[in-house]
Amino acid sequence: MNILEQICADKRIEIEEHKKRQPLEGLQAQLPSIGSRPDFVAALRAAPMGLIAEVKRKSPSAGLIRDPFDPAEIAKDYEHNGAHAISCLMDYTYFGGGEEDFHCVRNAVELPMLYKEFVIDPWQIVHAKTLGASAVLLIVGALKDVELVAFIKEVQNLNLQPLVEVHDRGEMQRAIDAGADCIGINNRNLKTFVTKLDTTFELAAMAPPDCTLVSESGIKTPEDVAKLKAAGAHAILVGESLLREPSPGRAAEQLMGMI
Repeated sequence: MNILEQICADKRIEIEEHKKRQPLEGLQAQLPSIGSRPDFVAALRAAPMGLIAEVKRKSPSAGLIRDPFDPAEIAKDYEHNGAHAISCLMDYTYFGGGEEDFHCVRNAVELPMLYKEFVIDPWQIVHAKTLGASAVLLIVGALKDVELVAFIKEVQNLNLQPLVEVHDRGEMQRAIDAGADCIGINNRNLKTFVTKLDTTFELAAMAPPDCTLVSESGIKTPEDVAKLKAAGAHAILVGESLLREPSPGRAAEQLMGMI
């Protein structure tokens, strides 16, 4: 069992516990009172290169990234320094995230937020809406084709944006076939955690012309950003390299300095 398979197996157990405490029907009953949130793609496309700045405490590949960790202050720092959206980790076991972090960030900033999670159940999609997300991550490698198509539609039906994540040519084609119009190319292979920017350079050429393309992971320098833009990326998602700096927001501003 690879890392992604292990995370998803643990996630299924976790979500069943969440559903006992917060049944789907209860979440759905909240939907009429949920206000609209900023459009995720519009925010990214409004800039020459969109920046999705991530709020993340730790990861399986990097270990503990930032301590002390204040999600609200990090998010405000990002917003103040020009980030266009915030990605917030929902997984606690492997990434130290969760609903409390999402609430803290949502209450601190006005930016569109990405529900960054290993989505394997429709409950999570409704949960994202109730928390005030603008977008939901869907990882192709974690889903069957029928699930991917259904989840994209469910996300869209809630007026949220699916960010469909891929990491190889086969997954890219599956995302395209499923109708994804916002695709995240993860430069980190979630099965091996090997990271290389060449993944974006290879897969970007496959993207449909009207697709919003996001490059994720392993982005560390302004030169990296410039190369990804030249390859066709409309936005980047960055976390670890920013979170290791004293001011993640200023680090984000510097990262975008060549655009």
